[in-house]
Amino acid sequence: MAQFAGMLSGAAQRVVLDRTGLTGYYDLNLTFTPTPDQLPQGPLPPGVEPPPIDPNGPSLFTALQEQLGVKLQDQRGPVEVVVIDAVEAPTEN
Repeated sequence: MAQFAGMLSGAAQRVVLDRTGLTGYYDLNLTFTPTPDQLPQGPLPPGVEPPPIDPNGPSLFTALQEQLGVKLQDQRGPVEVVVIDAVEAPTEN
């Protein structure tokens, strides 16, 4: 579930922490309609077709609750972040 929470972080565009207490491996199948900002950016690899989008499909949050019985709850708390103070172009060797 911790790995699943990590994948959800990208789709939900926020930090998702696993607080289920569940351990072990699970075979999950989740179908939802992504919002435009949840779609992959840039060109797809050759031969890869984008998945069909059902405009009447559930949102990520609805699908999680209805299909998996998992509910994401907004909470505030400390998170680790990386701060870049400065960037310089590399010098030639």
